[in-house]
Amino acid sequence: MSHQPAVATKMSREMDKPLISLHLVDSDTSLAKVPDEAPKVGILGSGDFARSLATRLVSSGFKVVVGSRNPKRTAGLFPSAAQVTFQEEAVSSPEIIFVAVFREHYSSLCSLSDQLTGKILVDVSNPTEQEHLQHRESNAEYLASLFPTCTVVKAFNVISAWTLQAGPRDGNRQVPICSDQSEAKRAVSEMAIAMGFMPVDMGSLASAREMEAMPLRLLPAWKVPTLLALGLFICFYAYNFVRDVLQPYVQESKNKFFKLPVSVVNTTLPCVAYVLLSLVYLPGVLAATLQLRRGTKYHRFPDWLDHWLQHRKQIGLLSFFCAALHALYSFCLPLRRSHRYDLVNLAVKQVLANKSHLWVEEEVWRMEIYLSLGVLALGTLSLLAVTSLPSIANSLNWREFSFVQSSLGFVALVLSTLHTLTYGWTRAFEESRYKFYLPPTFTLTLLVPCVVILAKALFLLPCISRRLARIRRGWERDGAIKFMLPTDNALAEKTSHV
Repeated sequence: MSHQPAVATKMSREMDKPLISLHLVDSDTSLAKVPDEAPKVGILGSGDFARSLATRLVSSGFKVVVGSRNPKRTAGLFPSAAQVTFQEEAVSSPEIIFVAVFREHYSSLCSLSDQLTGKILVDVSNPTEQEHLQHRESNAEYLASLFPTCTVVKAFNVISAWTLQAGPRDGNRQVPICSDQSEAKRAVSEMAIAMGFMPVDMGSLASAREMEAMPLRLLPAWKVPTLLALGLFICFYAYNFVRDVLQPYVQESKNKFFKLPVSVVNTTLPCVAYVLLSLVYLPGVLAATLQLRRGTKYHRFPDWLDHWLQHRKQIGLLSFFCAALHALYSFCLPLRRSHRYDLVNLAVKQVLANKSHLWVEEEVWRMEIYLSLGVLALGTLSLLAVTSLPSIANSLNWREFSFVQSSLGFVALVLSTLHTLTYGWTRAFEESRYKFYLPPTFTLTLLVPCVVILAKALFLLPCISRRLARIRRGWERDGAIKFMLPTDNALAEKTSHV
């Protein structure tokens, strides 16, 4: 979205090309001809957003008039069905006008104040982070102050030019809309529906500042889960470094620093994935415990638990990401030069020891079971990750979605626990495994998952599961509801049991 200056330097043809090919625009008959009775919409501005907006409006059956300070120069950038003219002519007949210029250019439109009287101005602009912090009022409120005789509506600012071209898909369908006049919101909402979007009423124009902050946020729901995953990775990486690299170097004078890029990372990733997966289901255990203790479901959870519950999806996806990386790193282990040297050295030792056949039945079975459980756990995690996608989740009813995310998720946690236990086997009881008196890493990762599994097993007991089911259906331990009724001189207390 940009506003072309009156006097501009020469620009290359490549910079002037629209985001949509003119060949594609002209080849679409819906963009070439618009019925005369079609509603007319105005656009002030000739930047990328204005071009994409004009294309979407034309394809949706609207008659579009674009106002530019240099119409001859910009006419070729818009669909042939759109009329490109001077700003004064563009605002004369349409009742709804999109203002697709930056905030600093709003004042240049003041000369159109008389012609804009009584019209609906749709502000689609977005400030930069610096501008958002600098100005106390939103762009839409500033525009409303410049044109008090107009009705300003904030809309389409969260939709990109590319989305307007390609069409709304999944999450990009929602269009927040706010204004001080309900009729104006209704008109713009109907237009959004005609364009294939889903309008979301955000209330009065005071909400415009919050709407303008939406595009400035970079994955707000992922911030805490990402920091959590990064913190776990750093902690486990440092722990594994001390055990696998530093201890041999200090006590045995062996240089194992070559393990840092692959081996230590591959030992750390499953620890992070396993703990993150357990943290997905731990808040549910805590929430159920609080409900049992309080005897009701009508008390709010603490804020930290409420936020934890809301971030479970992101934590689960990060768990799957770490598990997938662990699988890829594991495939790369035999490709390392150090691994090949170890195989050669093992073969030489076997020859020198006159051992023609080396086979440990217990280790063979342990490794077979360990790999099988790992594949099953990763496959179940993959199913959880796929069903968390909006396009897949929307195709499932609530019972199906709950079964996959809750029941299969718990199965994934159990499989991961068995996978970890099979990896550890008897190593937790061998003194040589406690390097620098530090226990093996897998013993630390088992703490939280085992607590979750044990708590889930307790909740399956009939005495607990029935009580929890009753609470979640609305039963309360204290079933007395007290009503205060006014009397002549005092308030009488009346108790009703439900």
